[in-house]
Amino acid sequence: MTQRLLAAHDGTTAFIPIIAHAFGKRYDLPVPLWLFVFGGAAVVFLSFLLVLPRAVAPATAGEAAAVDRVTMRSPTPARWVIAGLVGLGLVVCGWVGSQSVAENIVPTFFWLAVWVAVPISCGALGDWTRPVNPFAALARACDRPALRRALLGDVRVVSWPRALGWWPAVALFFTVACGELIYNGTSTLPAFTAWGLVIYAVVSAVCGLLFGAEAWITQGELFSVLLATWGRLGWFRFGAEGRRGFGGGLRVPFEAHVSRVTFVLLLLVSVSFDGLLSTDAWKTIRVHVALTGVTFQLFETAAFAALALVAWALFGGFAALVRRAGDVDRSTLEVLTGLLPSLLPIAFGYLVAHNAEYLAINGQLFIPLLGNPAGIAGVKLLPPPFNDSYEINPNLLPSSVVWYLQVALIIFVHIAAVVLAHRVLTQASRSVAAARRSEWPWIVAMVGYTMTSLWLLAQPLVQETSAAALRAATAPLAVLLR
Repeated sequence: MTQRLLAAHDGTTAFIPIIAHAFGKRYDLPVPLWLFVFGGAAVVFLSFLLVLPRAVAPATAGEAAAVDRVTMRSPTPARWVIAGLVGLGLVVCGWVGSQSVAENIVPTFFWLAVWVAVPISCGALGDWTRPVNPFAALARACDRPALRRALLGDVRVVSWPRALGWWPAVALFFTVACGELIYNGTSTLPAFTAWGLVIYAVVSAVCGLLFGAEAWITQGELFSVLLATWGRLGWFRFGAEGRRGFGGGLRVPFEAHVSRVTFVLLLLVSVSFDGLLSTDAWKTIRVHVALTGVTFQLFETAAFAALALVAWALFGGFAALVRRAGDVDRSTLEVLTGLLPSLLPIAFGYLVAHNAEYLAINGQLFIPLLGNPAGIAGVKLLPPPFNDSYEINPNLLPSSVVWYLQVALIIFVHIAAVVLAHRVLTQASRSVAAARRSEWPWIVAMVGYTMTSLWLLAQPLVQETSAAALRAATAPLAVLLR
């Protein structure tokens, strides 16, 4: 089960397991689960029928010429210094401060603010983080010919191999996501998080020196790639390519590379896997698989990787059907890459829905932590309420309100995905008739994923359990793993 830093109901803080959607109290579904799931799917399918006849303007010359990269901005030393000082302060707090997760600001700052809140803000506003990304700043600071000559004996950078693509960013994202979802008992310890920041800072500096800052930031540096990808959805461009407005950056094509597709699919898979960990189905697996401790964590890691492969197989298969049905003159990889902009809003919608109440409740932890960031006994930097006297409000957002907003958001982003896919496939197909044929396989994928998302969203609420249904299915697996 996923563990996160939670504000307890008595106003104190503790590191205890919570359900994936962070509901403060139980709220039962107002309708049967089957009606809820199929009703949402029906809404998405009806939107497809409305969109299908619509004409689509051809892509502009500017959109066709756009390149999938992180736009480098002019150096901003003052902001970089501030960001560096904040990062250094977090490292010091992690090293010398309390190792209680609830008393040290480091876990809350990184795992709640940096890993969840900042990506959501970029998805809403655009990627505003480039001027304050300390890891990108380190890469640019080390990207100096004189430094390379002194350390390496050559001023030239090492060419970034095309085969390498975005695989470093993929590996880094998978590692950090595993830290959040699986190994959180260790990864959220203040000292562990601090050491992770230091090691990654060294990696960024070395890669900036070897490959040059632009290559590393565009295809390797985790936070630059992650936040620039989410930033395609945001209203403002902040110097990135694309038009202003929500989803304006989605018209910039993704690079048709297996690693780039994998990175975007991981954004989708990671939140789905987080939801899966809170289901009765996964609890049943935990009971029937005779593994414990690190061994079971390795099993969960393998399951996470397997889910990413399943997503690749499913969406790749549907992309192949789209190509065949629409007689699209592109490879299956190119078709799937062209459809990635329709998957990104879904990933973002589920990211928001999955974490809304978690952010609302646990975000309040910053108020007492700001008065004593390191959790050192006797330190009081700020007056009340910035100390232990602050009482967390676990009912800041009523569960029923959050629930309906989540459902509306999930359905809305799937409708947006249908509209985006319609635009891409209409432009890529040889004729209007072929374009309409090509959309049918993809709407099957969208409806299927809508149903899956709504089912996962409902799991913390529904009264039914899938334990009995899965007992027979998991029994052979349990025997093999004993």
